[in-house]
Amino acid sequence: MTKPNISVKLRRWGGVRRQISVLGILALLVSIATLSRFFSIRSRFISDTLCNHVNIECQSGFRSETGIAVETVVDKIQKEMNEMRDMPIDSSAETIVARYSAFLADILGLIESLQTTGNPQENSEIRAVHPIAGRKQPSDGPAEFFLIEEIRKYVRVKPNRLGKQNFMGANGTFTSIGHACFEMKKDIEEYMDYDVGEICRDDWKLAQKLMVHGCDPLPRRRCFARAPQLYSKPFPINESMWKLPDNRNVRWSQYRCKNFTCLASNTARKGFFKCADCFNLSDHELPRWIKQAVSGPEMNLTADFLIPEVLNIKLGGIRIGLDFSVGTGTFAARMREFNVTIVSATINLGAPFNEMIALRGLVPLYLTINQRLPFFDNTLDLLHTTRFLDGWIDFVLLDFILYDWDRVLRPGGLLWIDSFFCLKEDLDDYLEAFKMLRYRKHKWIVVPKLDKDDREVFFSAVLEKPPRPFR
Repeated sequence: MTKPNISVKLRRWGGVRRQISVLGILALLVSIATLSRFFSIRSRFISDTLCNHVNIECQSGFRSETGIAVETVVDKIQKEMNEMRDMPIDSSAETIVARYSAFLADILGLIESLQTTGNPQENSEIRAVHPIAGRKQPSDGPAEFFLIEEIRKYVRVKPNRLGKQNFMGANGTFTSIGHACFEMKKDIEEYMDYDVGEICRDDWKLAQKLMVHGCDPLPRRRCFARAPQLYSKPFPINESMWKLPDNRNVRWSQYRCKNFTCLASNTARKGFFKCADCFNLSDHELPRWIKQAVSGPEMNLTADFLIPEVLNIKLGGIRIGLDFSVGTGTFAARMREFNVTIVSATINLGAPFNEMIALRGLVPLYLTINQRLPFFDNTLDLLHTTRFLDGWIDFVLLDFILYDWDRVLRPGGLLWIDSFFCLKEDLDDYLEAFKMLRYRKHKWIVVPKLDKDDREVFFSAVLEKPPRPFR
């Protein structure tokens, strides 16, 4: 009877040893797999730039931390294997499985703690690393897409020379270009093909084409922008507002008109149609927003509201603002007379609009509709637009634009929509886009646009941004 009991115990011990061996191997494999996964994730977020330039002890510290964790896991596995080998022979399989489950949970907990704990300062630095900087191979960057060396140099990440984060909290400088630059490779490479330190080509028109088509922002260049050959001192501020500037202060090579007299003429072919009369300061521009005047019997091109009546809505509350329009700065010039500072955003659509604004003594902002406004949230008192947002604009794009305008307007600020025109059948859809803002209506009017056989209408409004204190 004794021999059978001994054989049963031996078989039971052999089964237990096999279970212990299998479970031990499984624990080791799970530990190695988890650690390797953790290290691959962690290394993806730690850039060579951070380790080499920001923290010299980064790699050594990380390796020592890893070595300690691995040694701890191996010691625990070896200790547990020895203890299970010394367990009583009559221990049940359930006891062994329960003990091993607790052991495995302990190992996994140790590995997870390695991911979540450690030096808080090191973890914060890792989170601050820019995703582009984490790439180990330079070939992974967007620079390899281009052939011209200047643009390749521009788009590469520039690590900080001081070996630590800069005052902005970044480990390097990440110069940006518009996403459409990659679709316009030939044009952007032509734009960036120049001799460093020399005079740039007269290619502002190519630059504007890139901007309008979404290659915005453009990369900086290391060449000197061309200037007029015989630049003369601008007129004093008390003369410049309502006087045509000196023709010598503009480069005319890319325009059909070659002087301001041509642009101010009512008969010359100017090569553009938006705001064609904007350079006629004495007849067309002088009365705008001050007195109601109709420039022609067939067209209603006047502003529906006058500056004094709009400013009276927020008496003393309008100090700074933006005019996003096609024009020569007349709105800013008139608002200056009421001690209101206006920045005029426009592009050069067939004429030197930006130069004209600057030569009048006002501030031009060379900006396309594609770009987010370069102002911080809730900072402007007024945003005015005319002859720019019309019935050509996509409804989704209009939504993005209006939300961005809402972003920069302060609570209580005014949005002045001036002579927005569209087809009659589209009017309700466009009005819904403006109503979506839930602004308070101070002025709201729709009038016919008489030059299109009653098929188009003008819409104008002055709306006030609500406080939204609980949103």
